[in-house]
Amino acid sequence: MKIIVCVKQVPDTSGVVAVKADGTMDRAAMATISNPDDMNALEAALQIKETQENVKVCVVSMGPPPTESMLRECLAMGADEAYLVSAREFGGADTWATSNTLAAAIEKIGVEQGDIVMCGRQAIDGDTAQVGPQIAEKLNLPQVTYVTAIDFQDGVLTVRRELEDGYMTIKVQTPCVLTCIKELNTPRYMSVPGVMECYSKPYAVWDYEALKESKWVGPVENVGLKGSPTQVYKSFSPPVKGKGTMIEGADKAACEQLVSMLGDKHII
Repeated sequence: MKIIVCVKQVPDTSGVVAVKADGTMDRAAMATISNPDDMNALEAALQIKETQENVKVCVVSMGPPPTESMLRECLAMGADEAYLVSAREFGGADTWATSNTLAAAIEKIGVEQGDIVMCGRQAIDGDTAQVGPQIAEKLNLPQVTYVTAIDFQDGVLTVRRELEDGYMTIKVQTPCVLTCIKELNTPRYMSVPGVMECYSKPYAVWDYEALKESKWVGPVENVGLKGSPTQVYKSFSPPVKGKGTMIEGADKAACEQLVSMLGDKHII
């Protein structure tokens, strides 16, 4: 049984967003982190591996060569194999072009009966939550999104899906695609033995030539910026809010001051 986990290296959006002169995000000038939801997906895969026999966890990512550092961290956490899809042709991809390329990579790794493909709910740099479902549709696999609990026993996969007003418990056939949210678990840290072993585990880099025979990639016009029907017009940091005004006390005078201030701003 294989569990294929899609992971992404993203800009650390907790800091200042670097923007180029043309309005697009300057990723090379920003610190990067592993996408948080993807780490929850990886942790879920590793937990299944610990409770089931003959489970292999593979991580796959599309990105520039420095993405290797993130994939090595995944191997140090306990993943068995890593695949990096990296080529200039894949650059500038929107969710559609990204899912085309990742579907081709997953197809090349191989999805058989009993296998699971896991993704994070969404990436913090785009917040679209589209790539996982698009991969499922292109590979013609059943999917469950917003997964907050997983139970896998005797070959039966039961998941709990979070809704806006409650939960839904679903039994799903494999192979399938699951997109995971942060409430699912707490990702583990790398272990010292894992760090020592991560450079001896299988690691492959696939370029455009390695995937171009897939129906999801094909001509170069189908991937990267050329294959993206949507494009980001502009990226920018929102203006910094001014310092708030604190009103001390809980007496009548403080209440009158608050009402007066809210009235001045036409809030009330």
